[in-house]
Amino acid sequence: MKYASLMLLSAALLSPALAQQPADPPEHDAALAKRLGADELGMRSYVLVILKTGPTRVEDEQARKAIFAGHFANMARLSEAGKLVLAGPFASDPAGWRGLFVLAVDDLDEARRLTETDPAISSGEMVAEYHGWYGSAALMMTPEIHRKLALKTL
Repeated sequence: MKYASLMLLSAALLSPALAQQPADPPEHDAALAKRLGADELGMRSYVLVILKTGPTRVEDEQARKAIFAGHFANMARLSEAGKLVLAGPFASDPAGWRGLFVLAVDDLDEARRLTETDPAISSGEMVAEYHGWYGSAALMMTPEIHRKLALKTL
């Protein structure tokens, strides 16, 4: 018993940084981390969806306007539901890359189900490619912050 106490005391003296390490960094906000679904590194899983030009370009101008109105309405719905945390178009791309979604969902199947509700996808105007992605949970605050910055909506 005396030997074990001596070993513990020696370990504490030899590694003062470990003995003095605080339980949580002073900046850590446990409530915010929980709300955003952050792990111990402040990260979480997402699905990155790359939207590409699809096989069926909708030529009729009125039908095209309706498809894109539905596309934007769908993005707004997914954002309000806390599923779509980031979206936007790419600059002109010869490979047909049109835009991206970052979805806060558990798996690729859920991302597919949500994306298939988009008229741009269901019409064939665009196709989606899905990739699991691990990034900062702070990204979850993007829609909230964006609403404070935008003067207009689509």
